[in-house]
Amino acid sequence: MDPGSCHSLHLGSCRRCSEAVHAAGGACQAMGHLFHNTCFTCSVCNKQLSGKPFFTASEQIFCEDDFLFSGVYPSVEICNSCGGSITDLVLQARGKAYHPACFCCVVCRRGLVDQPFAVDSNSRIYCVSDYHRVQALWRLHEAHTPNRGIHGVDSCANV
Repeated sequence: MDPGSCHSLHLGSCRRCSEAVHAAGGACQAMGHLFHNTCFTCSVCNKQLSGKPFFTASEQIFCEDDFLFSGVYPSVEICNSCGGSITDLVLQARGKAYHPACFCCVVCRRGLVDQPFAVDSNSRIYCVSDYHRVQALWRLHEAHTPNRGIHGVDSCANV
């Protein structure tokens, strides 16, 4: 190459588009292959991943969010309370998964990790004192409801 040339050093071919990769063209190396920065993207959302964390599975490249939500990573649990992915510590209670911070009483919002708790028939989680208070209010409501309505169905306000 002559010193006056405006072309940069040819490094090889891009794994994705097969076009030439030049040193001055914005390139990266990942998984033993060369990529243009614009070609090194998530297989799902096409977000550019050069210089960012990425995951591979079945010869595809994923950003963290798509890897966790794509089903490729089978051990990701979904929090029963907030619906978010649980990528760290999983708290299991009654067959459901929770973030430790989401495992709290539905009434007072007090955290229940390593605490006694109760679950109602709708799978809502309570601290023991709030559970007893809600159950007492429900029994009081039932005792003072003279007519349960058509087909024995009644309603109760959320406490």
